[in-house]
Amino acid sequence: MHTLSRRQALFALGALPALGMGLPAFAQARTIRILVGFPPGGGTDAIARLLADRLKDELPGTQLVVENKAGAGGQLAAQALKAAAPDGLTLFLTHDHTISIPPLVTKNPGFDPAADFAPVAGFATFVNAFAVSGGTPVKTFPEYIQWIRDGGDRSSGNTAKGRGTVGVPAPASIPEFVVRLIAQRYQLDLAPAPYRGSAPMMADMLGNQIAAGTGSVPDFIENHRGGRLRVVAVMGRERQSLLPDVPTFAELGLAGFEEVPYYGFFAPKGVPATFVQEFGAALQRALGKGDLRDQMTRMGLAPGYMSAQQLGERERAYTRVWTEIIKARGFAPAG
Repeated sequence: MHTLSRRQALFALGALPALGMGLPAFAQARTIRILVGFPPGGGTDAIARLLADRLKDELPGTQLVVENKAGAGGQLAAQALKAAAPDGLTLFLTHDHTISIPPLVTKNPGFDPAADFAPVAGFATFVNAFAVSGGTPVKTFPEYIQWIRDGGDRSSGNTAKGRGTVGVPAPASIPEFVVRLIAQRYQLDLAPAPYRGSAPMMADMLGNQIAAGTGSVPDFIENHRGGRLRVVAVMGRERQSLLPDVPTFAELGLAGFEEVPYYGFFAPKGVPATFVQEFGAALQRALGKGDLRDQMTRMGLAPGYMSAQQLGERERAYTRVWTEIIKARGFAPAG
């Protein structure tokens, strides 16, 4: 039987770290936290869990754990990302709102996207939508406008419970601005009701506690299909393939909602470029598989890979658009 000398054993042990360093980062055992700024059960949470499950096949030896840090429209999760070490073990899966909007509407959101975050990769675009609860008689957006006008005279006491209340998944969010712009455009008495994510908003819509809500198509699509609520208008430049009979706001005469939001992964500033490249490549491989793309499409997303550079450019463009809209509204930052 051959045995190693003490010198040979020490040499072999000393070589292990070097061998480990020679392995690709994604091939080493590790756990990556994927922060989500909204509660379980909502559209963003479902997307995060789907991708976490699929990415483990593309990142050998890696566990991906979804961690919900709900509150303040995703700001708590963003603050947690800022506080995390830039070691590739913490990512933030988010849509446009949390990265782009809080710095525009809050004096101190607790983070600066340009200074604190690094884009890693994007994976989809989507559109926001306006939906009415199944308990209303409304079938179209013009019918909704007329229904509010018919029952909107609060002085006469004939306003139905929750009739003029429109749920939004976060305060000072794009959906809230949509509600306020609709109210201004049509001279309606509408009151946006901010929730801590789409899941509790959906619960109140399905329970007919509020008459309408604004959020992403992924939030609404399954209940729309089941007839439990009705999507009556969508943002974006064209109708959605999943909702071919639902007009865009532009078709309805309400321009300004054409910019399409996005989903992506962000990391703390200073994350190694090698990690960004490796994770981006893994995400791109996953998105190249037809069954994943089909599943994401059924959820109301338009899947498509964006590099770190492309995601950063898209975020900056989206921020510019909404900076102008928010300034035009005369909105004063709070907090």
